Amino acid sequence: MYRKSPAFRLLLLAPGLITVLLSASSRADPQADFLLHCAGCHLADARGVPPSIPSLRESLGKIVATAEGRNYIVRVPGATQTPLTDADLAAVMNWVLRTYNKDTLPADFKPLSADEVARARKQVLTDPVKMRESLWPDY
Repeated sequence: MYRKSPAFRLLLLAPGLITVLLSASSRADPQADFLLHCAGCHLADARGVPPSIPSLRESLGKIVATAEGRNYIVRVPGATQTPLTDADLAAVMNWVLRTYNKDTLPADFKPLSADEVARARKQVLTDPVKMRESLWPDY
């Protein structure tokens, strides 16, 4: 039973995670920031633990195809409340989108900017699941 828990799975990935984090330079590194601030829930490979923790793989292209979707992914509590700067959070989001969602991104995709992230973070999202279900019922 415990072997199926996200915490146990993360422990199995810990040696690789530590290696990546130790090899990261002192400058901002979106992959290292993802591992530090997002992988605890979404796991190191972004597959999450659906349905409670959504996968970030091959599913976000449809969401970021709209302005409200771009706004939504920054406003989910785990993203908006991270201690990352707006620029670093934008870099992490763009890394996730390009790394795990490149085949689903709209052809005219433009990377999220620090200004866009700053504006979105000011809008409190109290029920991300309800909003996601209302905007993308098939997600």
